[in-house]
Amino acid sequence: MTEPLRIGILGAARIAGLAMVSPARATGTRLVAVAARDTGRAEAFAAEHGVERVHASYDELLADPEVEAVYNPLPNGLHGQWNRRAVEAGKHVLSEKPSAANADEARTVRDAARAAGVVFMEGFHYPYHPFWHRVTGLIEEGAIGEIRDVECTLSMPDPGADDPRWRLDLAGGATMDLGCYSLSAIALLGEYAGGAPSFTGGRVQERAGAPGVDEELWVDLAYPSGATAHGGGSMVRPTAPADFHLTVTGSEGTIHVPRFALPHEDDRVILRRPDGTETVEHPGSRSSYTYQLEAFAAAVRHRAAVLTDAAFAVEVMELIDGAYRTVGLEPRQPARS
Repeated sequence: MTEPLRIGILGAARIAGLAMVSPARATGTRLVAVAARDTGRAEAFAAEHGVERVHASYDELLADPEVEAVYNPLPNGLHGQWNRRAVEAGKHVLSEKPSAANADEARTVRDAARAAGVVFMEGFHYPYHPFWHRVTGLIEEGAIGEIRDVECTLSMPDPGADDPRWRLDLAGGATMDLGCYSLSAIALLGEYAGGAPSFTGGRVQERAGAPGVDEELWVDLAYPSGATAHGGGSMVRPTAPADFHLTVTGSEGTIHVPRFALPHEDDRVILRRPDGTETVEHPGSRSSYTYQLEAFAAAVRHRAAVLTDAAFAVEVMELIDGAYRTVGLEPRQPARS
């Protein structure tokens, strides 16, 4: 039997419960250690989630020889620097998205991971779920003809004035939190539309009292094939629930996924024909985070390829930087560690 993966967690973030703790239980992964700036929070997290031990600092966790891989759910502005430190310490890394504050920092992480010979995986979990394989399979089969347009929207109600995602010094903003999902999907679908897209326009709404922080940002893009794409994100949706959908329109039909970023909540893949008929498939409600952890473990144990590797992370960060520049904002900067 393959030895369980041994993971250390940087920080006691809320997302870790959904993105790592539950998948670890489902897959038999060992949560060896956790560290947080507030040791009390780390101790409470470890007690609640069954983590084996608590370290007094991130550096101490990285020095733990029993930790072979690190999960990084720190604030966006801290992703890049701790991803780099982790790979330089010889640890495999599964990082929450986006992998860095900007493309330059993502390139530094990519180069460090290559030099260290470790696995680096960016936590866009949705393409590891069977729904994504079905979407791309339908496109490859010609079920919708040639792609004409990709529309990917992520919007959610305001998380509150005190939410750290509004902080520029932590590389916050709607694009870093939600729009990155949209841009990653647009990037992945470039394989079926002639390659990487380029920006043709955009619009932004900045957060009142937080200049430079986007509370919503939308962009228009064009693929080399001539197909168009529209995406972005908003963290000020006026009503619940959140809207996380993907629609791919082709010359002979449309594929619509109502909840593409959280397929365990709604796994429908809807194929609509020009004559008005539609087919609904359910690829499964198992968590995409569990599929992601299995893919990460396969990469660490068996050197299996991962779709969202360090090179892809750079590609996504280039699109994020490009989105900000398109609407007249500056790319994010790393936070002080």
